Amino acid sequence: MSHTELTKTIENNLAVVERHFRLEATDVARALELYTDDIVWETSRGVTLSGKRAVGENYEKLFSSMRDVELVPLDRFATEERVVDDMLVRFTYAADGVPHAPVRPGARVEMRLVHIFEMRGGKIAKEKVFETWREVPSAG
Repeated sequence: MSHTELTKTIENNLAVVERHFRLEATDVARALELYTDDIVWETSRGVTLSGKRAVGENYEKLFSSMRDVELVPLDRFATEERVVDDMLVRFTYAADGVPHAPVRPGARVEMRLVHIFEMRGGKIAKEKVFETWREVPSAG
């Protein structure tokens, strides 16, 4: 792969992940278009899902259980095969919709969230999600 091709691949991978983050909570169908058909999604909570349908159903439950979401980007970088994203996420866990959630509904959460996306053919083939949940006092 030439330097120019490598640069384009890396730029595309970063753009795909950015689109993924913008769409996953608001337009699951469009977010799923960014995945390969054989997508594998796994979390440090012990959840592993395979296929777009399972991931889409999970997103619907996950994002319907979160309110007042604030994303604080920390770092993002890519290679031709991976994108790594590190952020803080603050939200109210409003309803029980996250398998193995370590907090009760109603809790205000600050989560360190690290994603490792494995890319194939310009799409996300595997999404590994590492979460550190911490209950924090509610604002106000």
